[in-house]
Amino acid sequence: MSGDRERFAPDELAVVLSHYDLGVIESAQEFLRGSRRAPKLLLTSARGKFLLKRRAVGRDDPFKVAFSHALVGHLRERRFPVPALIGTRDEHNSLLQLHGHVYELFEYVEGTRYAGSLEETTYAGRALAEYHGAVTDFRTEWNPPTGSYHDAPSVRNGLNAIPTVAGSHDSVVGHEAELLHLTQQLHELYDQAAERVEHGGLAAWPATIIHGDWHPGNMLFRDQRVVALLDFDAARHQPRIIDVAYGMLQFSILRGTAGPQEWPAYFDETRMRRFLAGYLAGQPLPDDHRRVIPWLMIESLVAEAALPIAMTGSFGRLPGFGVLQMVARKVRWLRENVERMRRWLLE
Repeated sequence: MSGDRERFAPDELAVVLSHYDLGVIESAQEFLRGSRRAPKLLLTSARGKFLLKRRAVGRDDPFKVAFSHALVGHLRERRFPVPALIGTRDEHNSLLQLHGHVYELFEYVEGTRYAGSLEETTYAGRALAEYHGAVTDFRTEWNPPTGSYHDAPSVRNGLNAIPTVAGSHDSVVGHEAELLHLTQQLHELYDQAAERVEHGGLAAWPATIIHGDWHPGNMLFRDQRVVALLDFDAARHQPRIIDVAYGMLQFSILRGTAGPQEWPAYFDETRMRRFLAGYLAGQPLPDDHRRVIPWLMIESLVAEAALPIAMTGSFGRLPGFGVLQMVARKVRWLRENVERMRRWLLE
């Protein structure tokens, strides 16, 4: 089933650990955060705590992993808060390839999850500015990935595939025509937003190595501040506004305790503004970049839902149909509030 979590097999784990010099393992417990397709274990030994990860299929290209590891090494040299990679026993490689899988071992950093406070939100924006500053001189022999949620053929192809993939789900039975109309509507809204961004000039803006997945789940906090940035799987070469808009959306999106059909259409604008204020405290952002932020938020919101639903018909454990309905409501709210948002974006 798509919702099942990948796990390490005992014999697999024994072979993998034999390649590292961690001493006697005192405990090993499943670490349930992050992608269900990438199993993780929290290991404790006399030498400390470590996080072992097997890369998910599709995220295990050794060259892309090597690029992300070079980026982590650069950030540590710049004293940016990222967990240290642990090399293998004999060759000190930061990635281990065995039987068609790619493994990584990190130091474990103690911290808490994002609690939604305005202070944390501000520092998340400030940390993004510091990250962008730290990568300005990053160079590596590995070619960075390109592409993003903006104007992506994969998003359009995903939207086209959803009626077939998700159409057999129980939540869709009797609503097939509505699902088709919904995906067509999101396709149009995505295209319109992408056109606005292109008209705004994004293609001509300088690119850097963005994080590509700047959301609360990829950060650890302590005393309201970011103490560790995690998961560089999506790092790529793009204008930094791609990160800024995505972060503003992720740190302001409102969910609920019920299903996605009941989530509010609006966003927490106070957190949205605090994230941007944190960023601007560390990095300048030209007015033309700020003007396209609402349209980039629309693109990222559609892309975030369309790609996984096109693969499995679901969004994690949530039914895809309900998630798409929620996305459509939130996209409409963003469109209705673009002009008002632009006023405070340009303050």
